[in-house]
Amino acid sequence: MRDAVIVAMARTPIGRATKGSLATERPDDMAAQVISQALAKVPQLDQRDVDDILLGCGSPGGEQGFNMARVVAVLLGLDDVPGCTVTRYCASSVQTTRMAMHAIRVGEGDVFVSAGVESCSTYAKGEADSIPDTMNPLFDEARARSRKAEEDGADAWTDPRTSGLLPDVFIEMGQTAENVALLHEVSRTDMDEYALQSQQRTAAALDNGFWATDIEPYRRADGTVVDADDSPRPSSTLEGIQGLRPVFRPDGRVTAGNCCPLNDGASALVVMSAEKAQQRGVTPLARIVATAVSGISPEIMGLGPVEATKRALALADMSVDDIDLFELNEAFAAQVLPSQRELGRLSRRS
Repeated sequence: MRDAVIVAMARTPIGRATKGSLATERPDDMAAQVISQALAKVPQLDQRDVDDILLGCGSPGGEQGFNMARVVAVLLGLDDVPGCTVTRYCASSVQTTRMAMHAIRVGEGDVFVSAGVESCSTYAKGEADSIPDTMNPLFDEARARSRKAEEDGADAWTDPRTSGLLPDVFIEMGQTAENVALLHEVSRTDMDEYALQSQQRTAAALDNGFWATDIEPYRRADGTVVDADDSPRPSSTLEGIQGLRPVFRPDGRVTAGNCCPLNDGASALVVMSAEKAQQRGVTPLARIVATAVSGISPEIMGLGPVEATKRALALADMSVDDIDLFELNEAFAAQVLPSQRELGRLSRRS
């Protein structure tokens, strides 16, 4: 079985949606620029060597519609390179990397771009889930339960399946975070302390230059350049975070301080077969060893990484103890903390 290796990566700065540094930028333009930057890091390749551009997008509609991956290919002058836009919500561009690996392993290509883009700022112009009266009415009762929790608060979360009911598949992500916090008894204090630690780690990374090597400067449509993320708050204090009000429920624990904002940005990887990389003299950055997915009740979606991580480790014949660093990409401290606890020693390494 052929190995898939990552040979280049690039990302834009991350801008705050609607009011940040990338709020007026088109998502297809952001994706095109960051893909071009990633490909430029592999001069041994002709861009026409790319077998497919796989572009993840959580909400592919409006400006993010029209099979945006193909739009991006044409913007880059790669008319003969196909493009596929993939949605798996927050995991969309992780899925495109899996797809690139799968294609390489079965011999369907040697060079793929796996990219992701999201412009939450453009949602006002239309997005995939915004059309009225399109949700399946069979979920109306479940949606009513979620609205009641949103309006009145809740003391606990119980899986509706235990009562023979449908879960709310359309539930807002903030409501799922509140459910996870209730189910796993994650306190507001726990969440706020973790959020502060996250801000402190970000500040340290800014000071030591880590982000300078991670971020590619983005040239906006007006010619100005953005080279830093919008959201880090190095001056954050625990007292300041603790003073914020709940966002999603009157008795909730999730605040603007212990979850991340809506954002705009893009990123890209160049994924090659190990054979082709060796032939072209390209030094890999990483090898993709194993991937896995899992499902869980949509009302507690934030616990999904637990089973997926276990499955990926099993496929790689590894354990948590074999891993030096975990990266858990989620928006809520309410989700990260119970996932860490469920996976045991992970909490020491993330």
